[in-house]
Amino acid sequence: MKPIGEMTRRELAAFIGAAFKKMNVSVVLSGGSCVSIYSDESYVSMDLDFVNVGFAKRATITKIMAGLGFREENRYYCHPDTAFSIEFPPGPLGIGDEYVMQVDEIETETGCFKLLSPTDCVKDRLSWYYHANDLECLRQAMLVASAHEIDLANVEAWSKRERKHVEFLKIREDLAKQG
Repeated sequence: MKPIGEMTRRELAAFIGAAFKKMNVSVVLSGGSCVSIYSDESYVSMDLDFVNVGFAKRATITKIMAGLGFREENRYYCHPDTAFSIEFPPGPLGIGDEYVMQVDEIETETGCFKLLSPTDCVKDRLSWYYHANDLECLRQAMLVASAHEIDLANVEAWSKRERKHVEFLKIREDLAKQG
């Protein structure tokens, strides 16, 4: 097995994902690390947010992470050989008021992990833009849209449900140009 200090983000996510799968605990990568993966590291996040969709107890998460050599520091798990920190926000897996029903999987030599789809990653970033006026998250959504095909009809329908259709219409053309 490759040492943790030499693992890429994808490899580390897969290493962690495989350990949780082995223990029948369901986690899904979300947030900035999805942007990093889908933008080929054009955006760099130093934490990996695995949503605890299986509602595992914190003690179970801590035991699994300790078995991988991570120690808990406040709400994060850290390893001395990597700069990445790991967090486990509680489920359910959702974006705004919508539950995420389907996720993608990536397999590497270190294992397999689940993550938001590119379309849901864009919606996740737009949620921060819509509700917190976070322009950096809008930029991140554009990075993902420039590297992957995005289901714009899905994003538009979701934006309407979030009561942000006017905001979507202002950026729709830019999102479409990206893909």
